[in-house]
Amino acid sequence: MGGSSIRVGVDIGGTFTDVALEKGEEMFSSKVLTNYTQPEQAIIDGITKAAETANISLSQIDTVIHGTTLATNSLIERRGAHTAFITTEGFRDVIEMRTESRFEQYDLNIVLPAPLIPRHDRYVIGGRIAASGEEMIPVDHDKLQEVIEKIRQVGYESVAVGLMHSYRNPMHEQQVKKAIEESLSGVSVSISSDVSPQIREYERFNTVCANAYVKPLMSSYLERLEERLKTSGMTCPVYLMHSGGGLISLRTAAKFPVRLLESGPAGGTIYASYIAEKHDLKRVVSFDMGGTTAKVCLINDMKPKTSRTFEVARSYRFKKGSGMPISIPVIEMVEIGAGGGSIASVDDLKQIRIGPESAGSEPGPACYGLGGEHPTVTDADLLLGKLDPQGFAGGSMRLDTEAARIALDRKISSQLGGVAEDAAYAISEVVNENMANAARMHAVESGCELETYTMVAFGGAAPVHAARLCQKLGVDSLLIPPGAGVGSAIGFLKAPFSYESLRSSVMRLESFDREKANLLIEDMRQEVESFVGDAGGDQEYIYELKAYMRYAGQGWEIPIEVSELSLSDGCEARLKQDFIAAYTQLFSHAVDGLDAEVVSWSLNVSSRLPTATQPYSNDAVDTFQDPIPHMTRQIVDASRNRPLSYLVYEREDLPPGARCEGPLVVVETETSTIVPPGYKMQVQMDGCLFIEKNKVENI
Repeated sequence: MGGSSIRVGVDIGGTFTDVALEKGEEMFSSKVLTNYTQPEQAIIDGITKAAETANISLSQIDTVIHGTTLATNSLIERRGAHTAFITTEGFRDVIEMRTESRFEQYDLNIVLPAPLIPRHDRYVIGGRIAASGEEMIPVDHDKLQEVIEKIRQVGYESVAVGLMHSYRNPMHEQQVKKAIEESLSGVSVSISSDVSPQIREYERFNTVCANAYVKPLMSSYLERLEERLKTSGMTCPVYLMHSGGGLISLRTAAKFPVRLLESGPAGGTIYASYIAEKHDLKRVVSFDMGGTTAKVCLINDMKPKTSRTFEVARSYRFKKGSGMPISIPVIEMVEIGAGGGSIASVDDLKQIRIGPESAGSEPGPACYGLGGEHPTVTDADLLLGKLDPQGFAGGSMRLDTEAARIALDRKISSQLGGVAEDAAYAISEVVNENMANAARMHAVESGCELETYTMVAFGGAAPVHAARLCQKLGVDSLLIPPGAGVGSAIGFLKAPFSYESLRSSVMRLESFDREKANLLIEDMRQEVESFVGDAGGDQEYIYELKAYMRYAGQGWEIPIEVSELSLSDGCEARLKQDFIAAYTQLFSHAVDGLDAEVVSWSLNVSSRLPTATQPYSNDAVDTFQDPIPHMTRQIVDASRNRPLSYLVYEREDLPPGARCEGPLVVVETETSTIVPPGYKMQVQMDGCLFIEKNKVENI
């Protein structure tokens, strides 16, 4: 992963495709508009552009690492493969009944999201595995053959198989898969015991359905991508970033595309963790704002928070429970439709709403001049002076200020009164408050106080909004790393090869079967090493084993780190002790008189990265004279709602140690950093912009 090789990270977003090219110690980047019909073309264009800047040929590239939102968009927009779902008799409607919980308790007209697979595409077969893993009723092969014939007649492209308790014994699912593959050539098959062998059938069934739904699309795309890279001269290995923050092979990605759902945002948090380690920051909140969404993640002790489940396509104001649950390892973050391309509108109550709809890259914000008519956050930022219409994207795009003004007048000002600049200010404040609320909610759910954190901001739009977000959250310090505009793509280059296995096997500690648990862990170890080895990771692995535990009878579990891969005598007492300590830390008390139980195990293996460099100190820079500004620009200050004169600096002209007082704006090819009044900025030794509050400001 180190050395002088030339590596490229590519992140396809909803608006831009970002490229980061690493050549020795140098980093080169590019941004091109995402091509929806041929996303691989934007990758080729972006890499070619970065390679020209680096003065290399495409054939010199040694590795391409890719992250994409294509699988996520396919689920959100419901444009995946025609998929059938086969399940156990009596459980046909599990994915429609959900958990019977209401994500909005007082909405009498609540509408539950439609299941990914409609009822007429769901089939049942006889047979039953018990919760203990024993076979109660064999598979009804006659009924199975009837279902297979129906699949043939309808012409399904993909089949998802989710049978009861297959996480304990996959025998029946494997029999179904074998029968389908023997009878139907060319039909893709996904079984839940491979995709997500975890307890809770609703989440498990949803996950295997999502995998089957996007599998043909992603397999086709990955094949086209590999072929296009080869014909362009890049015969190097291609790896994919997965949702848990590591790299996997093309083959694994094609088999389990559901693991790619949060690959782009995961890359960003890896980059933020890398910056946190370099600067010895124990508590960091990463803020990633691109063209379509904004993401917030908490990073404690240089490690992002992780989870076993997350939700895709939340349909009710991004409320928890209103989306599609996916049970895969993922870096835990909160994501809302608040990007530069998010569309602003006025609702029936005459309130401004932002997103979740986005103008994307086609047609894009009104100011792009590509036919967009709806006002977006980018249009508002342009009218407020935060963006340079002549220097956007390094001067490769000219922004149309008048088109932005017309869009805001037509869609916002005409309904609320005032002028376009008033509408722009309102849009900016609403989107900032939406992001602040999402960050507050995430912090409360995690039991953290954001006032003690340092923000690391990246993504094309994040440095523009980060300081105002800090003001709203009470965060006093902010880091804008080098290459912030393509932060996720850079994060791909900092990620290890890794894979995580999850298995459910409920065991009470009072009757704990250590031998059975060790067999399960060993099976998981062989699985993860196989996948990491397939991706090309080296043989020096780092293992992280966790037991997900709860008090017997409770409904959810908490993760407990386990230090030994082979459980020894007395492990039950250690597990109980560690569980009580973790439970007490989370809930402030333990529960006396109840036994604890292990519900699931997770084992993550990752390749060892080169030793991190010595952490930087904020004081370890030489003092230079104040740099000379490039020019001045009138920018509407958010806390005052009036224009102020901001000094404009070119980032490449700021040497380490340079100190400046706000108000100022630092411009670079992919983004701009706004430093409001009352804040000071210092350039660190590694090129990070360290922005810090230096006096009390009335907000």
